[in-house]
Amino acid sequence: MSADARADRAAPAASVASATPVAPVTRVRVTAEPDWYESAGISLGIRVGGLVFTSGQAPVDERGATVGAGDFEAQARRALANLSTVLGNAGSGLDRLVKLTVFVTDVAHQDVFARLRAEHYVAPFPAESFVQVAALADPAWLIEIEGIGAVE
Repeated sequence: MSADARADRAAPAASVASATPVAPVTRVRVTAEPDWYESAGISLGIRVGGLVFTSGQAPVDERGATVGAGDFEAQARRALANLSTVLGNAGSGLDRLVKLTVFVTDVAHQDVFARLRAEHYVAPFPAESFVQVAALADPAWLIEIEGIGAVE
């Protein structure tokens, strides 16, 4: 089939001018007191409708200082605690997670995270991606976790 024939069979392009107006999306910033990401100009999370989208939660304390340098389990516990705080402040929680993305600098820690997952999540378990990356924003971080939670 010629390129012209394929182009003729393609779906018609949508016209921007004739598109139905869409209501503006209301985004609500999720914060904590203190907000450990505020100085970086990053929202801890954003609530849109019935969902909350979190920023990657790192192993940091309320002042933004790294917790558990060199200790994957300590860092994972802190990142999960931060995730729980952000979700809770948005009206959600770890029990309402629908999607989780876990970034690690060494996939060998997957067994440790699986044990922690069993301590924190309830069935039905959230969809999850466990991804090894070359580095995170701070070289001392071994893990960063972002999630999408359902809001009550």
